[in-house]
Amino acid sequence: MGKVTGFLEYDRKDEGYIAPEERVKNYKEFTVPLEEADLKEQGGRCMDCGIPFCHSGCPLGNLIPDFNDAVYKGRWKEAATILHATNNFPEFTGRLCPAPCEEACVLGINADPVSIENIEKNIVERAFDEGWIVPQPPQKRTHKSVAVIGSGPSGLAAAQQLNRAGHTVTVFERDSKVGGLLRYGIPDFKMEKNVIDRRLAVLKDEGITFKTNANVGHTISVETLQDEYDAIVLCGGATLRRSIPIKGAHLKGVYQAMDFLKQNNERQDGIAEWDETIVATDKNVIVIGGGDTGSDCIGTSNRQGAKTVTNFEILNRPTIERPSEQPWPYYPMRLRTSSSHKEGVERVFSISTKEFVGDASGNLTGLITSEVEWITNDNGRRELKEIPGTEKEWPCDMAFLALGFTGPEKTLIDQLHLDTDMRGNVKATSYATSVSGVFAAGDMRRGQSLIVWAISEGRQAAHHVDAYLMGSSQLPLKDEDSDLPRR
Repeated sequence: MGKVTGFLEYDRKDEGYIAPEERVKNYKEFTVPLEEADLKEQGGRCMDCGIPFCHSGCPLGNLIPDFNDAVYKGRWKEAATILHATNNFPEFTGRLCPAPCEEACVLGINADPVSIENIEKNIVERAFDEGWIVPQPPQKRTHKSVAVIGSGPSGLAAAQQLNRAGHTVTVFERDSKVGGLLRYGIPDFKMEKNVIDRRLAVLKDEGITFKTNANVGHTISVETLQDEYDAIVLCGGATLRRSIPIKGAHLKGVYQAMDFLKQNNERQDGIAEWDETIVATDKNVIVIGGGDTGSDCIGTSNRQGAKTVTNFEILNRPTIERPSEQPWPYYPMRLRTSSSHKEGVERVFSISTKEFVGDASGNLTGLITSEVEWITNDNGRRELKEIPGTEKEWPCDMAFLALGFTGPEKTLIDQLHLDTDMRGNVKATSYATSVSGVFAAGDMRRGQSLIVWAISEGRQAAHHVDAYLMGSSQLPLKDEDSDLPRR
């Protein structure tokens, strides 16, 4: 390594943030980059640890010590080459990934881990600024064609890899713009959409064709794609949202979180046509669900001028430190405080929503909760138990259900007669489904997961599609036998 003793000499530094009272006035990204000298020192913190567990912690298998070393030595172009060897879109993961690599960092055993994600983000931004990221069209075409359904991170990664193998790739997206949940699920304050457009221009120049407002299974038949393309890759995500089957769930004011987030992103994009406008201005907002989507609802509600914002989580309040039952290098489920939480919210743990309350006109006015506790039954499994006498009614004008997703939509699954697993995801061993020539990747195959897993899935699927079309493949294939548990 460039600085063998760097981890002893330098403390961890993270990028700064514009003050909450200022950043909630708009939807722009609000991070303040570190100076180059500081970034080099952060790269120098990477240890000569012998076995880089960060590799297995990262679903993409990023060559983290290598690009950290290059950054420390000021070899930014080399760092960008190393980073892009395993990650098609580090500008996405550098902003949005929860960084499981950092939780697996050897330095993190007894100190602050290396700031891998921030280094990654700065590498790719430097590469774009310097003009190092240029289209890489294939030198020759194979005369094989592939249809990729869905333009989220898994679809885009599969498309780029297959295009680089020489196949003619068309990506079908049912929305009006490319990006999937990157475009209409992630708030602009976490990633402005010019970041997507910048990369999209590269993909188009490499020869990938994008068709928007193309809802396969509805406006375009699957039979048409099977007739016109040599292979199909399903990257439609896991978009069926989980709801709460309780009294009052039908009231006006109870919304799915993704409906709220998508509409706000469309509003920022100049779209203003909806059946019902969902705006949190001057509302008492309660967000049910403590994950990333719930956090995004909090940040968006504060920017819209909500009167109050409260966040419910049915699980116990996690510990700040790593739980004893989740030792390094496993990904720990500990308390995480996002930038949106710091902008203003009351967080309530161990609470269950029992009923939504409304007025005579069908408008939400409040909700009733009870406190809960988790107990271990005789079989060693955790069970939820309501605590008697803890019912409480909360004033609430708008409630957002940020409860995750239950699996992929069934239209394409049914029309293609695909086998599914016990959770309803597309069953695809080595990414090949039960129908010849049809493959699946991303959340549609593995269920709701992380953006970094989606990119990894798209890359792996591309290898198998290429081998199906050509008999073998030179596209990279990551070892898929890591036993580290995933979120």
